[in-house]
Amino acid sequence: MSTSPDIKVRPVRAEDFPQWRALYRGYADFYRVEQTEEAARRVWSWVNDPDHEVGALVAEDGGGRLVGLAHYRPFARPLSATVGGFLDDLFVDPAHRGSGAADLLLAALRELAAERGWSVVRWITADDNHRARAKYDQVATRTMWVTYDMAPGH
Repeated sequence: MSTSPDIKVRPVRAEDFPQWRALYRGYADFYRVEQTEEAARRVWSWVNDPDHEVGALVAEDGGGRLVGLAHYRPFARPLSATVGGFLDDLFVDPAHRGSGAADLLLAALRELAAERGWSVVRWITADDNHRARAKYDQVATRTMWVTYDMAPGH
């Protein structure tokens, strides 16, 4: 996985739960999403289950403190008959923004995608998330696709 002198990126481990939870709470707060402990524990169970599609990387500082997280999963791309990777969540503790943690998490995900033969790594972000978008513009190509959500049922 990717490293810098002070930060390294690695897969999440079972003992990371308290620190991961604090970061994931910060992520939910950033997007003003109410997240129950039950929901967080469900996501935690996913990222710790080798048979579940969702995986997680964390950025860890030199003192062993988690400063960032990335949740990802494969997705089928029928039109190209390939599998891509979707970055669902990327968050760096506000006190560590500018530390290179986001760059390292994205680089690690790029390496993981290459190892798995994914054709693309894709993600969405809020239109007004200007700081993140500035970073994303450095490492990826903004698409022209507009995203829609449709509720299940009637």
